[in-house]
Amino acid sequence: MCAFALRHLLHKALKKTFTKRLAGAQSVMTYRNYGSRTIFALSSGSTKCAVAVLRVSGPNSAIALQQICGGLPKQRVASLRKLHDPISKELLDKSLVIWFPGPQSFTGEDCAEFHVHGGPAVVKSVLTAFSSIPGLFPAQPGEFTKQAFLNGKLDLTEVEGLGDLIHAETEAQRKQALRQMDGDLGALYSSWRQGLLKCLANIEAFIDFHEEENIEDDILESVSSVVNILKDDILKHLSDSRCGERLREGLSVVIAGEPNVGKSSLLNSICQRPAAIVSPIAGTTRDIVETALNIAGYPVLLSDTAGLRETNDPIEKEGVNRAMDRMVSSDLKILVVDAIKQLNILTGEIQLTDFVVSKMEELRLLDKSQSYEDISRGDLSCTVVVLNKMDLVHSVDVSRFLERHGDHVCTISCLTGQGFDDFMEKLVKKIKNLCGDPLQGSPSLTHTRYRYHLEQCHLHLHNFHDLMSDDVVLAAEKLRLAVGEVGQITGAVSAEDILDVIFRDFCIGK
Repeated sequence: MCAFALRHLLHKALKKTFTKRLAGAQSVMTYRNYGSRTIFALSSGSTKCAVAVLRVSGPNSAIALQQICGGLPKQRVASLRKLHDPISKELLDKSLVIWFPGPQSFTGEDCAEFHVHGGPAVVKSVLTAFSSIPGLFPAQPGEFTKQAFLNGKLDLTEVEGLGDLIHAETEAQRKQALRQMDGDLGALYSSWRQGLLKCLANIEAFIDFHEEENIEDDILESVSSVVNILKDDILKHLSDSRCGERLREGLSVVIAGEPNVGKSSLLNSICQRPAAIVSPIAGTTRDIVETALNIAGYPVLLSDTAGLRETNDPIEKEGVNRAMDRMVSSDLKILVVDAIKQLNILTGEIQLTDFVVSKMEELRLLDKSQSYEDISRGDLSCTVVVLNKMDLVHSVDVSRFLERHGDHVCTISCLTGQGFDDFMEKLVKKIKNLCGDPLQGSPSLTHTRYRYHLEQCHLHLHNFHDLMSDDVVLAAEKLRLAVGEVGQITGAVSAEDILDVIFRDFCIGK
């Protein structure tokens, strides 16, 4: 048997396996047999409140309503009902009850909501009543959302967007999560997957029928052109400088510099509270002082670090090493220097980039990271230079220096507050540039998981082009692998191995 025939047989076997996986994905509801399970939980906050929302979802939801409320209320209409214990018939509460027959519900199954009074005793009594009904089970964390996914109401990107929305702490995080939960990111990935599937179908037709049927001669060129466009789109999506991930996880901002240049004072000014100890004694800060902040609606983890210098003190030396590591790994660096010691910068013609590079070399940071090659090329987008103690520099006109270096340098006095508003304005601008506007342009890549699968997809598409001219059968396999990688993101292919990871951080009742 010739080599092409062997590859053709292998291709058919792999295609059969792939088809079975796709079919399995369409019936993914069989995962843990959730279709026959009715669950209940408190879906609102667990603290005392005016109204608490209890949710029941599953095939026995109607039974729960009948036994506790005495019958089914009108569909999707809030009805005031008395709630009774199904065994003792004791009155539990008066509440608004809403009945959502499936599939028009959040989970895609029959679902009921009980808006009860929010006292702990009321909530506990109603939950106890639910547990006494056969076939009802307490929900696990994220189980309602998992049912929504398994029933096709949400894809995995929308599920993770919902999780991000629940955990959002700033306005920008809320906007990004809401956009993802609305399906913008899932729609983008689904369109790529559909395009790749169409290309794969055309190659399948060429492989299986080009000798028997009337297949267009330019079908392979057309497929290559479309795949190349999709590959470029994916690469552009990946080349986003991690804006979406930074916004979701929080931007790491570090304050670094030599001892006694005002790092801790600057941290306290930004936090507007004494978060770090300020002392004229050099080496006061030994460890990293971290503070989580909301700056202009963006999440920031601000770190004050030990003064960078040579020292024989083992504790301070460890602090210096930690400071250098944090400086290297941070998203935004605030380099604080003493203006009194840097008058040559303020009065001379030295370029800011040259100064930053020399300062990094002096502080032994250039050897720790290649990222400062960008600085040497003039890229200061991730760096702010702060010249502190300007209240002690009386005779220097810095206007010309500031005009030359624009958004990358600030002159301040932590003692008097001089220049602090200008510094904050420039800091906010830097943060916004690094995180991006979550409502503008294409939806942002928000999860490391997405990045991994898209990088693998891009690699398979690159290999596809390399193989097209030599072996169309092997090229088709690369295209099939690329389709599978995108499907892993949205859950369009079997993703049982990652479901628990995705849902484990959800609250009970979500």
